[in-house]
Amino acid sequence: MAIQRTQGYPVLIIGAGRGGSALLEMFLEDSLVKVVAIADTNPDAPGILLAKKHGIPTFAVAAEALQACKDYPDCIVYNLSHDDSVAEEAFRVFGDRRVASGPEVKLFWQMVTNLKQIKGDLEKSQNQLRSIIHNAMDGIITINEFGEIQAFNPAAEEIFGYSQQEAIGMNLSKLMPEPDQSAHGIHLNRYLQTGQTRILGVRGREVMAVRKDGEKFPMELSVSEMVLGGHRYFIGILRDITERKRAEKKIAHLAHYDYLTDLPNRAMLLDVLNHSIALAKRNKNKAAVLFLDLDGFKGINDTLGHDAGDLLLKGVSARLKKTIRDSDTVARVGGDEFIVVLDSIGADENAVQVANKIIAVLSKAFDLKGQACHVGASIGISLFPEDSDNPVKLVKRADEAMYLAKQSGKSTYRFYRDVAQKRQGK
Repeated sequence: MAIQRTQGYPVLIIGAGRGGSALLEMFLEDSLVKVVAIADTNPDAPGILLAKKHGIPTFAVAAEALQACKDYPDCIVYNLSHDDSVAEEAFRVFGDRRVASGPEVKLFWQMVTNLKQIKGDLEKSQNQLRSIIHNAMDGIITINEFGEIQAFNPAAEEIFGYSQQEAIGMNLSKLMPEPDQSAHGIHLNRYLQTGQTRILGVRGREVMAVRKDGEKFPMELSVSEMVLGGHRYFIGILRDITERKRAEKKIAHLAHYDYLTDLPNRAMLLDVLNHSIALAKRNKNKAAVLFLDLDGFKGINDTLGHDAGDLLLKGVSARLKKTIRDSDTVARVGGDEFIVVLDSIGADENAVQVANKIIAVLSKAFDLKGQACHVGASIGISLFPEDSDNPVKLVKRADEAMYLAKQSGKSTYRFYRDVAQKRQGK
């Protein structure tokens, strides 16, 4: 009685060596083929062992296998036994149109072997690529031509806070802040229609992105395109550069600000002074530079240590900032040296008032870890435009005036003109 075919095209394999085993492996992966039996005189042939693992009937005698498969009217026989008598029996039972034997089977076996090798190499490459993508430290996201996410590696999960399951199928624009979110679909459609692009082929383009919790952050992005099966896909490799940007900002800050007191340093001071001179010229006013050196700082630093000295410098900085106007600037330019730039003063007396105020404020005791310490301040003053219109010269001349103040008894101030008069007196 013939058996109706309900699943897979019936196949019988005669010969379970390397060729038969390779053929069986291929057919096992094909849902359109059903291997009804395999035969070989060697019970340990690789094809026999493989068939037993999958519950496929095995035979030691080819003739018995042929008889067992007679009930499958459309069964195809693959004879890899190199036995002419088997081929003759197969032809007798099934007819020559349903038996593949001899050179055609050898050719088929070679094709199967080659395909198996190619498939193995392809699977190996795919596994290697999958491993690289899975373990990459950079986020890797693939989208289709509709902007829908098709792949989302673990690094991308960590960066954005979405799981792979959440991200797959989601539109990429959800990972963007406005106005990029609204414009993404427009840019994508324009590229698909015209080929005009802003980001394809641009390596390391800096853009802003949005995490699942709504936090915006900077990232570096490179995008490439591939066509697969007639469909276009876009692959984005991205890196969260939040820490790098923070470090760059810190480095840029340190280039212009003192690391201990966070006051402007000498480089920034000269920029500020240039601006003050320009402002004074425009308003036909004066500007003043007050060069301040602490009296008694070295003794405290040597006696109580550098930590106490640093604490004192921070305390001096805080008092100086409270003493001057918001429009004025105080900078730290050396160990215990500070400079104050006074914008747009109407008269020399304004500089004198600030100098006296600073001397008074700094004369009050500083609490350094429970110990009261006292310092003084010697201040030199230079004026724009009388003493110079050059920032560097104004600083130098205020410095000279400060040394004259120290020589005059400390905790006092002197103008640069006092230095000039002293020289003339000599």
